[in-house]
Amino acid sequence: MELLKIAFSKGRILEESLELFQKIQMNLEEISESSRRLFFDFEDYGLRIILAKPSDVSTYVEHGVADVGIAGKDILLENKNEVFELLDLNIGKCRMVVAAPSDMPEGAPIYRVATSYPNIAEEHFIKQGFPVEIIKLHGSVELGPILGLSDAIVDIVSTGMTLKKNNLKIVEEICPISSRLIANQVSFRIKSDMILSLMEKLNKIA
Repeated sequence: MELLKIAFSKGRILEESLELFQKIQMNLEEISESSRRLFFDFEDYGLRIILAKPSDVSTYVEHGVADVGIAGKDILLENKNEVFELLDLNIGKCRMVVAAPSDMPEGAPIYRVATSYPNIAEEHFIKQGFPVEIIKLHGSVELGPILGLSDAIVDIVSTGMTLKKNNLKIVEEICPISSRLIANQVSFRIKSDMILSLMEKLNKIA
């Protein structure tokens, strides 16, 4: 039996993804990040679920390792993989923002920006007409302004509590972020019936 291969993002949106599939009568509760398994087969549903780092999901889908995937819009904007974006699943909601020290005067110039999203940050400031130095960090970008590495950061926020704890404030919202159902361009043609069926079910509850 041919399985539809779906890449799920590990981390914060995995639970929400599993809940979505539960709502369409697909019980995938045996999937766990604590397991050392990298994929799980559910032949009753015709699915193979692949667990991947969020930043890798769109790459797996682009190269056909997975037929479809669940990836954050932040990853899609940053990586610019050649995939079909099929559906906004309305999970993993947050915002991409520019944040700066709470005591920074309003309208103060920004020269250096620390971020895990260099492409998004650079594109945003180019559109604004402000050339800035982009400093790529792989984690804890909030440390940038605290340690004097940068004037501001570009990052995703949900509640904003982490920013407040680090004496940072949102100075600008770049765009809303949520998780999307994406598809490999070839798979979308070859397995169109399977993908469109899944898409229709998810669209009813997303």
